[in-house]
Amino acid sequence: MKAVVFEGKGGPELARIQEIPEPVAQRGEVLVRVRAAALNRADLLQRRGLYPPPPGFREDVPGLEFAGEIAALGTGVSGWKVGDRVMAIASGEAQAEYVLADPYMLLRIPDGMSFPLAAAIPEAGITAHDALVTLGGFRSGGTALVHAIGSGVGTMALQIAKAMGGTVIGTARTADKIEKARALGLDHAVLVGKDDPKFADEVKRITGRKGVPVVVDFVGAPYMAENLASLAPQGHVVVVGTMGGPKATVDLGVLMRARGRVIGTVLRPRPLFEKILATQAFARDVMPLVASGKVKPVLDRAWPAAEVQAAHEQLERNDSFGKVVLEF
Repeated sequence: MKAVVFEGKGGPELARIQEIPEPVAQRGEVLVRVRAAALNRADLLQRRGLYPPPPGFREDVPGLEFAGEIAALGTGVSGWKVGDRVMAIASGEAQAEYVLADPYMLLRIPDGMSFPLAAAIPEAGITAHDALVTLGGFRSGGTALVHAIGSGVGTMALQIAKAMGGTVIGTARTADKIEKARALGLDHAVLVGKDDPKFADEVKRITGRKGVPVVVDFVGAPYMAENLASLAPQGHVVVVGTMGGPKATVDLGVLMRARGRVIGTVLRPRPLFEKILATQAFARDVMPLVASGKVKPVLDRAWPAAEVQAAHEQLERNDSFGKVVLEF
């Protein structure tokens, strides 16, 4: 089968399409014919040798989510049939024509939705729901501060919060991403500078000095002081990524006065049962909203798999709004 393979560790030019052995479904496994697989920043890190997959997965074949059709069922699998249209997160190797999956990790693609749009959902959607609701404690009618509002996870967190009747303050480094996010329901926007990111004063102004109960952060170290200053009493900062760096200086006095919590999360290395729980929570709370059109996947561009290098270059430029997808 054809798959994305990294021919070494380094730049986008190392991402190529090669032929590798096709997997075979064993007992309790499902084989999926992948039609589309989204790119994630984790793939860029894996290409550079900075984010290896869990044990048992190839370091040179990336892919954390996919959409396609069930091609075969291993023994003992029930509830699914060959030909069912499905999507899911994966620990790796999803950017290939075929991928193995646990049946409890599969989500059914809504009728009429294309494979590229479906591929834009699993990683961003499950991560956003887990960070915002499960870990962040977001509740109906609440207010959330979501950074990198134009990212795949950011656009999903925005829509989930809005579907729950919430108010969303979003940040971005470019005005065009903020304008696109407004079309998804963004209530308040803060344009953040790269060298001196400040947003806490504006968050406090918007909230009448109350602050926000939940912050979903993808940037990390450069934003931490402002995140803490933006918190409402007993608020949560959920750190999903560290695009700006992992090592922050924290004023514990600010954290203590807010009686706040800083929660770190990552989806890929979790044990399978935790991923199943996160997937099933998303299926319960969000998939009905996806099916009704209240929450929509945001697809920036779908690239033919053969153009994987160009897709990597686009994601590295950070000029995409929503997800970048490969079609197989």
